[in-house]
Amino acid sequence: MSKFFDETMQGLLEAVSIEKGEIPLKEKKNMPAQTFVVSEDEGELIDEFIKLRKSLDISQKELAELIGSKQQAISRVEKKEHCPSLKLFCSMVRALGYDLKIVKRN
Repeated sequence: MSKFFDETMQGLLEAVSIEKGEIPLKEKKNMPAQTFVVSEDEGELIDEFIKLRKSLDISQKELAELIGSKQQAISRVEKKEHCPSLKLFCSMVRALGYDLKIVKRN
């Protein structure tokens, strides 16, 4: 299947999960239109990602080029205006030379 089709299907699945309440969203205040953003846990993960990207001195544009995306897509993720798919987030992390792991909490 095409990348466009895969991304469209992923977006639709995420929309259904949001509708069912499976993906927590919070309303972002002071926006011209009603806007919802990812939950705090996801937001903290994105904050850590931003710190990592900046510490490596890689711009949003450079990152987008590395993963075959657009700078605007990276910007929306970093502003927490878009909850990235796991596939997209993993590709962003891998482009910086890192992997994601699941670790049991204490």
